[in-house]
Amino acid sequence: MSDLTRVACVQMNAGVEKAANLEKMERLVDRAASLGAEIVVLPEKWNALGSPDVFRAAAEPLNGGESFEAMASWSRRHGLTLVGGSVTEHREGRDKLSNTCPVYDPAGDLIDVYRKIHMFDVLVGGQSYRESAVEEPGEGPVVCEAHGWKLGLTICYDLRFPELYRIETLQGAELITVPAAFTLFTGKDHWELLLRARAVENQLYVAAANQWGTHEAGKSSYGRSLIVDPWGIVLASAPDDDCVIVADIERARMGSIRESLPSLANRQPSTYTWPADA
Repeated sequence: MSDLTRVACVQMNAGVEKAANLEKMERLVDRAASLGAEIVVLPEKWNALGSPDVFRAAAEPLNGGESFEAMASWSRRHGLTLVGGSVTEHREGRDKLSNTCPVYDPAGDLIDVYRKIHMFDVLVGGQSYRESAVEEPGEGPVVCEAHGWKLGLTICYDLRFPELYRIETLQGAELITVPAAFTLFTGKDHWELLLRARAVENQLYVAAANQWGTHEAGKSSYGRSLIVDPWGIVLASAPDDDCVIVADIERARMGSIRESLPSLANRQPSTYTWPADA
């Protein structure tokens, strides 16, 4: 069990051309490995970001898909755990795509898969986003073990649903990863606020790898990828660029915080009742 682990978040501005994005991401993962990262988190939809037609064209099967195979090879080459951000996945027999985050171990083997639960159907900053037009929600929360840590998996808009983070915490998560393409309009006010809140209320580490800059059709992502500790302290923050940030996470620090301020232990689950129509 590794009680001290170096985590990296990769920040990138993805375009519509998959080949160019794959080439760029490979260089960034190489950079993360050179910085000593043992767990590397990629951003949401890093292999192609654009219109629904772009997502349909870029969609791949989990087994044998070009982007999935590339992530497995990067993990194997560098001997690291890769939380693969997300890519659009085509699943046999389904009309809609999935927004899928795979996790690979240092041998390049697939550990687990999370499919985004909450669809980003909103109107913000004069831009309409309708993920449900192309994608379907995932089946449920996922916590997996990687590099001796329990990882809770989420994607972007999931950040606004604290119940998902609490469930993953109660399932043993110590580090929750947040691949994202969080919009510039919402990100400037909500990104850091929400990430730090999720870390503080669940007394765990949060690693959030975001897209940044302008994309197709004038849509923009906020960037400022963050790694946050269980006290809400920002350990690393990204500038506005394609880059890699790293931070060391310590199980002893998390344990000390949970012991001295035992809010998780002080929960009263028997008194919490969901409204009948919730």
